[in-house]
Amino acid sequence: MTLGLGLTLGAILGLLLASAFFSGSETALTAASRAKMHALEKDDNARARVVNYLLTIRERFIGAILLGNSLANIAASALATSLFLTLFGEAGVVYATVVMTVIVVLFAEVLPKTYAILNADRMALAVAPAVRFVVAVLAPVTATMQFLVRHTLRLFGVSISDDAEVLSAHEEIRGAIALHHKEGGVKKLDRDMLGGVLDLRQLTVSDIMVHRTKMDAIDADLPTDQIVDAALKSSHTRVPLWRGEREEIVGVLHAKTLLRALREAGGDLSKLDIMGLVTPPWFVPDTTTLKDQLNAFLKRKAHFAIVVDEYGEVMGLVTLEDIIEEIVGDITDETDIASIAARPQPDGSVIVEGSVPLRDLNRLMDWDLPDEEATTVAGLVIHEAQTIPDAGQAFTFHDFRFEVLRRQRNRLTSLRVTPLKPARQVKAPESKAS
Repeated sequence: MTLGLGLTLGAILGLLLASAFFSGSETALTAASRAKMHALEKDDNARARVVNYLLTIRERFIGAILLGNSLANIAASALATSLFLTLFGEAGVVYATVVMTVIVVLFAEVLPKTYAILNADRMALAVAPAVRFVVAVLAPVTATMQFLVRHTLRLFGVSISDDAEVLSAHEEIRGAIALHHKEGGVKKLDRDMLGGVLDLRQLTVSDIMVHRTKMDAIDADLPTDQIVDAALKSSHTRVPLWRGEREEIVGVLHAKTLLRALREAGGDLSKLDIMGLVTPPWFVPDTTTLKDQLNAFLKRKAHFAIVVDEYGEVMGLVTLEDIIEEIVGDITDETDIASIAARPQPDGSVIVEGSVPLRDLNRLMDWDLPDEEATTVAGLVIHEAQTIPDAGQAFTFHDFRFEVLRRQRNRLTSLRVTPLKPARQVKAPESKAS
C-alpha cells in the first residue's frame, strides 16, 4: 500500500513538472526576441538556431506543446482522483478537484509562465532542444490535429492557408515600437522616424505631394528677364515651366544650371535660351508608393517629379525631400519660409490651415486623427460633414471638435481643432535641433 502510494505521488509530481515545462517553454519561445535569436544564430549559436527553427514552424511546435501539456494535466488529475478516492472514498473526487486545480494553476501554469516571461531569451535557449525532440515525436499527432482544425474551420467559412500569418513582419515591428514608446524606451521623435520608414510602403505620392494649386511654376512664354527674376526669387532650386496652361508642364529649370548659363553669357540675358536649359519633366502616377518612388529617385539620381492622375492630368509635384520629411519630419533650410500652418493654443486646441496634412498634425500633436479617407484637415471635415461648411460651423467626430474659422470659396482655409477627451490633451512637441 505504502509503495503504491509513493509511486502514485511520484507519478503525479513528475506529470506536474512536465506540465510546468510545457507551459514555460511555450511562453519562453513565443516571447523570445527574434532579433536576438537571429544575431546569436549568426554567431553560430546552435541553440539559437533551434529556437529560430521552432519559430518557423510555430503552429506545429505550439500544437505539440499543448498536446503534451494537456496529456500531463489530464493524467495527473486522473491519478490524483484515484488516489483521493482510495484515501477518502467518494468525497475524494471533490478533494482531488480542488487540490489539483490549485496546484496546476499555481505551479504548472502561473509560476513557470511568469518565470518564462521574465527570462524569455535564456529559457528559450535552454528548452529549445527538448522541445524540438517533443515536436519530432508528436509530429504525426500534431499533423492530424492541424488537419482536423483547418477542415473544421472551413465548415464555418474560415479558410486558413498553410503559411498564414496573423501579423506581417511590418506590423510586428510597428507594434514593438509602439510598446517600447509607451514604456519609455523609445522617444517620440524616434518612434515617428521608425514609423515613417514603415509607412513608405503604405503611402502614395498623392498623400504627400505639393498640390498643383500651390506649385511654384513659371510661364515659359514670359520674357527671359522675367523668367530669370522669378526663378531667382523662388525659394526652390527646381522650378517647373508651363506653357498655355499651368498644368501643361514643358520642363524643369534648375537654379544652378541657370546661374552657370548666366555666368557663361557674361550676364547678358539676351544670350540665354531658357528652353535649352530645362530638363524634360518626369511624370509619375499618383498611385506610386513612396517606397517605389524613393527607389526610383535613387535609381535615376533625380530629386523632382510631376505627379499625374490616371487621365494624365497634372495633380502636383513630389520631391526627394518630401519623402525624406515623411521619415525625419519637417526640414527647414535658409531659403524656407517659417511655417505657421499649425499653431498650438494654451487651451490645448490648435489653429490650423485647412491644407495641413493630417499626418503632419498627428505627428506635431501626438494625435491619431484618421487619414484613410482624407489627406488634409479640411478634407477630413468635408468628408465627415458630407458638405462644405461655412465659417462659424462646428462639428464633433473622432473625439475632436472642429470649428471652421475661415472659408474662401469652396476651400476651408482655417480651422480650430480641439481634443475632447482629457487623456488626449496636447503634449508639447519635442524641439528639433537647429
